[in-house]
Amino acid sequence: MQEKEMVLDALSSAKASIGSYSKVITECADQNLRRSFQQMRDGDEKFQYDLYRIAEQKGYYITSPDATAQETSTIKNSLTDSSMQTIGTMA
Repeated sequence: MQEKEMVLDALSSAKASIGSYSKVITECADQNLRRSFQQMRDGDEKFQYDLYRIAEQKGYYITSPDATAQETSTIKNSLTDSSMQTIGTMA
């Protein structure tokens, strides 16, 4: 297996574990256990970002162009509106 494939595989695994931690955290009632999972997720997020930076520098991972301020604002407003609608249906 080539270095590029190993790095991209590790990135994919790290992203999957971060998603799994998020699901577990939202379902965890015990605060000590919840905090432990949050710390593990935070560690995996740092690892994933550090590995991503290495992959990007080596040309293994090509990112999309940065969003414009308008695009960012539009997405943020859309997500905020969607969240508020969800909260409204729960009341």
